[in-house]
Amino acid sequence: MKYGIGLGSNIGNRLQNLQRAAASVRKISIDHSPALSSSAYLTEPVDCEENTSSFYNMTIELEIEISPLDLLSRLREIEGKLGRPTQRQRNTPRTIDLDILYAGDLVINSDELTIPHPRLSQRRFVLQPLAEIRPNLILPGHHQDIITLLAELDSEEPPLEQVAAPLFADSLSPSC
Repeated sequence: MKYGIGLGSNIGNRLQNLQRAAASVRKISIDHSPALSSSAYLTEPVDCEENTSSFYNMTIELEIEISPLDLLSRLREIEGKLGRPTQRQRNTPRTIDLDILYAGDLVINSDELTIPHPRLSQRRFVLQPLAEIRPNLILPGHHQDIITLLAELDSEEPPLEQVAAPLFADSLSPSC
């Protein structure tokens, strides 16, 4: 199943945190199938406490043959290994944040997981990197593709600044 995963970091070496997390996520795929990777972007904090440091954000897509809940568990393990505490307040500074943005055509609404990510279409820091790799993707429950959602976004987030090229040398061309 194709999964979109959002990555963010605002503590320590943010780019290195993204690189280490993305490499760890790729290891979940047994056959190391090709993956898509957006550029990394400098982004302003959204819904965070005052004086929160800026983030680096990016999006990756890869095919992994595990369930969404199993992937969520693996992502939490990666976050822990990279220094994110398991017990934390929402929207606090973090070495790494890994969110499942979508899982193929699945729609999940449970206490543990909501897919597609419930605030994906309201966040420039998610939409812009995702538009870089999957501009024509239409998520389940949506009627517009990612590039249209980005173009019509009503947000006070400032434009994003690209800080690094895509991480994966085997990144594929964007597809529908």
